[in-house]
This record gives sequence, C-alpha cells and structure tokens, in this order.
Amino acid sequence: MRDGRSGTLKLKLAALSFLSLSAAVFAQPAAAKARHAAAAHNHSHKITLAAAHGSATHYYAGAHAHRIVMRRGRRGHGGGHVIQCVAYAKSASDVVLHGNARDWWHNAAGVYERGSAPEEGSVLNFRGVRRMPLGHVAVVRNVINSRTIIIDQSHWAQNGISHNTPVIDVSPNNDWSAVRVALNNKSGTYGSIYPTYGFIYGRRPGSAPAPKNDVMLAWAKKLNKNGAETQLASAPANAEPVDGLAGSKATFSESRD
Repeated sequence: MRDGRSGTLKLKLAALSFLSLSAAVFAQPAAAKARHAAAAHNHSHKITLAAAHGSATHYYAGAHAHRIVMRRGRRGHGGGHVIQCVAYAKSASDVVLHGNARDWWHNAAGVYERGSAPEEGSVLNFRGVRRMPLGHVAVVRNVINSRTIIIDQSHWAQNGISHNTPVIDVSPNNDWSAVRVALNNKSGTYGSIYPTYGFIYGRRPGSAPAPKNDVMLAWAKKLNKNGAETQLASAPANAEPVDGLAGSKATFSESRD
C-alpha cells in the first residue's frame, strides 16, 4: 500500500509540473505581444500634412521616429494667396525674367539693360542676404531725386502688395548699391541697410530710355490689366532725402525690417 500511494503521488506531482510548464510557455507570446503593443503606442508619432485648404493627420510607430510636418502653399491675411515679389515685378513692369530674385541681375545680362541709376518702370534688384537668401525685386514708380525713389513691391515686411513705398540710397558714391526701405505705418522712418545689384531696365541692352510719358502710360495699362490684385498694405509716401552721405560708410545689416 505504501509503495502504491507513493507512486500515485509522484504521478500527480509530475502532471502538475507539466501543466504549470505548459501554461508558462503559452503565456510568453501573449505577454510579448502586449509589451510590443504598449511600446508601439508610447512611441507613435504624428505626421501632419498641412495644405492650403485643410490638413490630414496620420500615425506611425517607431522607436526613433520624429514628428514630420509638410506644408504646401501659403496664404496671406484674409485667406488670399501671397503674391511673391518676382511674380509681382513681372506683372507690373516690362522686365520678365525667370528664377529667384537674387538671380535676376545675372539672368538679365544680354537681355535687358542694367545700370546704377533709377528710372521709372525699372526693377530694383536686391542681393540675397542671410535673412533674405532669395533676394528681392521691386518696381520703381517715381524718381524723387538722386537719393530717393518711390517703389511698388510685394512680399516685403508684410504678406501683400505695398504701393508708394519710399526708398533712399545710402551708398557712399550714390550708386544705389546700398538702400533703406521705409517702414510701413511709420512716417519718415526707414529700416535696415540692404545691398543691391542695381536697376534692371525694361529695354534691350544699348537702347535709349523710353520717354517718361510712355513709361507712365504703359504702367497705367499694366494696372488696368491686373486690376484684380488687392492692395493689402501701403507704406508712407513722405520720405525725405538723405544729405551728406558722400563720405559716409554703409554697413549692411541682415535684419528684415
């Protein structure tokens, strides 16, 4: 009897050990799946696709993933599309070139006359700087004197077109290689000094300038043709010329005013 009971007890213990081992083996994959799901949730990151008319959001898992934001298009105040300076200059002058504003001066070689003296209807070409790497172009509307002009431009200090903006030449030699643009809504105040290439004229190289009346007439036709454009901002038109700059030294600043 004693040996029989001992054998039965051993059999029961062996069966219990086998069941415990089987449960542990089958429980491991489930625990691993639970840990993996938790890790995927903790490390999920959001991808935001922002477009002009809405946005879409997606998620993905990854231990070293980063948030990615991709934007398409740009809108100005009031929901209107921003008119870039190059597009505006082409629509408001006789100078039609391709490329970024910083490339216009070189692209104009052999195509348009260039120089250092302002003329009505010409395009003032700004060089690229750190805060404005693509450069800038503006259309000259009026020449006040050898140091002061009035320009129309787009996408400068605000997202829109600004008309009748005074610009002064602060270059030592009066060659318009360094200018300051009037600050919007601040009468008689000007921003930082910006380097420029000069002026691109809307005529073939070597040809004579058109009479001022012809330039103004062409400008009026351009304005009528592009009448759908909206003026979003205007700069002050009462700039005073800067005198006594012949011996001064221009220092370029890369802040955007």
